[in-house]
Amino acid sequence: MQKILSLLRRCVEDYAMIAPGERVAVGVSGGKDSLVLLTALVRLSKFYPGGFSVEAFTVDMGTPGLDLSPLDDYCRDLGVPFHRIPTQMYHVIFETRQEKNPCALCAKMRRGSLHTALLDAGIHKVALGHHYDDAVETFFLSLFYEGRLSCFYPVTYLDRTDITQIRPLLYVSEGMIRDAAVRLTLPVVHNPCPADGKTKRQEVKELIASLEPQYPKLKEYVFSSMQRLPLPHWAPCNLRRRPPTE
Repeated sequence: MQKILSLLRRCVEDYAMIAPGERVAVGVSGGKDSLVLLTALVRLSKFYPGGFSVEAFTVDMGTPGLDLSPLDDYCRDLGVPFHRIPTQMYHVIFETRQEKNPCALCAKMRRGSLHTALLDAGIHKVALGHHYDDAVETFFLSLFYEGRLSCFYPVTYLDRTDITQIRPLLYVSEGMIRDAAVRLTLPVVHNPCPADGKTKRQEVKELIASLEPQYPKLKEYVFSSMQRLPLPHWAPCNLRRRPPTE
């Protein structure tokens, strides 16, 4: 976890993600990425210059049989406020509308519910669990399916809501996150989404995995190129770009 904490802190500093004394929400889905992010930010908050506070927000989609109580228990152990946002998204998306390609609508609805809850709580900054591999995959998704060089931003200001999204795990690989979740025995909640594993992102993930034996530095070069070009909002405050190591 120490390596992840070091990379997370460097990313926070490279992109000036957190101001001293700020309240930072973490979007906690229950997956390994968001739980590692929550754990690392709580640890960072204890020694970060000026300090900051962390609160967890989980959008409950109303998925049948999904138990979110382990997240509540874990946040209590961390000493972090836990906010569960009840919705009926699962019913609307999969039962009423029976969406064949539900991901875009699901993301839009979850984002809307999360932002409403953040504003009700008076919080204007939210940390999301996108990591190093997510960034590379998103770059390829934009290239293959939209015909453009693009990716989500490390820091995104949403002027309509006055909310800033940050992605502090961008220097951390998925492998590192997976290992940390196991070592720390984090209460990962299995994703019962009917679309899980059947998305274009999964196809791109598998394509990259198939290319890596022949091009072992593929992800490193793509990520570095996004900072060097740079893509919009991807130029770090300083240019330390050592890739994550497994």
